[in-house]
Amino acid sequence: MATARTPQGATGSGGPKGVKGRSGRRVRTGRAGGRLRAVGRALHFPVTGAARGIRKATHAHGAGESGLGKLIELHGVNGAGDVMITVALASTVFFSVPTDEARGRVALYLAITMAPFTLLAPVVGPLLDRLPHGRRAAMAGAMFARALLALVLSGAVVTGSLQLYPAALGVLVASKAYGVVRSAVVPRLLPPTFSLVKANSRVTLGGLLATGIAAPIGAGLQQIGPRWPLYGAFVIFVAGTVLSFTLPPKVDSAKGEDTALLAADEQHLHGPHRKPVKRPGLRTVGPAVTNALGANASIRCLTGFLIFFLAFLLREHPMTGQSAAVSLGIVGVAAGTGNALGTAVGAWLRSRAPEIIIVTVVACVAGAAVTAAVFFGAVLVACLAAVAGFAQALAKLSLDALIQRDVPELVRTSAFARSETLLQMSWVLGGAVGIAMPLIGPLGLAVGAGIVGTGWLLTVRALIGSARHGGTGRARVA
Repeated sequence: MATARTPQGATGSGGPKGVKGRSGRRVRTGRAGGRLRAVGRALHFPVTGAARGIRKATHAHGAGESGLGKLIELHGVNGAGDVMITVALASTVFFSVPTDEARGRVALYLAITMAPFTLLAPVVGPLLDRLPHGRRAAMAGAMFARALLALVLSGAVVTGSLQLYPAALGVLVASKAYGVVRSAVVPRLLPPTFSLVKANSRVTLGGLLATGIAAPIGAGLQQIGPRWPLYGAFVIFVAGTVLSFTLPPKVDSAKGEDTALLAADEQHLHGPHRKPVKRPGLRTVGPAVTNALGANASIRCLTGFLIFFLAFLLREHPMTGQSAAVSLGIVGVAAGTGNALGTAVGAWLRSRAPEIIIVTVVACVAGAAVTAAVFFGAVLVACLAAVAGFAQALAKLSLDALIQRDVPELVRTSAFARSETLLQMSWVLGGAVGIAMPLIGPLGLAVGAGIVGTGWLLTVRALIGSARHGGTGRARVA
């Protein structure tokens, strides 16, 4: 009986060369694949490594389990998108024309966008208060609205059409709506070891860091073309729309909440109003909070004034040896650094007398403004910007501490929203004064010193008295 033979060199299982050939190919293929995977890991490691680092930082100390870490990341996205739009509008409204014409354009921008915004802002909070069970959807809607408006602005910045102003107004209103909802969301996401002030400062610091990263990217995109920062904003806000729905479902709960009335009315200090009020004011927050709000308003008015006044002053008279853009960049970096430092100090500092912190930082910024007005110079202007940024951040966090201490829990989130509206209106007022001022450095800074000094004098006595009495509510402030 004949036996079948396997030819030498065949690829069957009995062929030793065939096995060796296959294994050799596998070895070579495996080595090549390993090299490709190593190159791939090396290329994407900066992205994935940075993402893991950000996630580790935002989710630390229980923030990941409570959901606060996702809100920090969302607020970073919000800040990055807003700064992209700011870069595009600043280049269009401010830098693209001569100084005299720029002042007119900025004044027109302020009148058409900020003035209606100050009227709409007080309405945004109460309207959103009526939709407490759709906070994730409201935040997503605010993000998506700005994504669409960024596309509208991308056409307006090239053609110079009047669509720029209503679209910019829409961006401001949507941004305000996001801010109001965020204020209401934070208390729902507190980790067990976090105070409300620490959580707010962590969220704010995340937004500042994202803004600092996105600003130079936006400036680089601006060099490609005026549309590109707005395209970047569109992509960022679309991502924010998706991220909004990743927040925990508990942020949509409004159990136990009520509306704050912003005025010092003693009969409302120990609980929310029970009878219908046709025109709510700030009544449930107490005198310590209202005086702290007044001091914060003076700082916010000063910062609005400095932004517009120094923008035109340094464009016309830049720092010695520097261009106008570099001069403005130096002042902007100083202000941003001061603001970030103030936020970081607020997250670390624990005090039983936030009134004293407010009195101290307002006095410091008033002294810095007087010094810069008397000894006017580039270094002192940058120092004033840094001190003002530091004072604004720390005073706002101290105001948050007072709201946490003195305002009943049922109305606390509403008090945050309404106080932020008043601070925004103060900023607009300061900006309007800054545009109208003649471009005389010492005179302008003297006016700024007068603004913040007046706020300090009107509130210092009441705030110190409140600190001595320990406030009207709980002693715990952190």
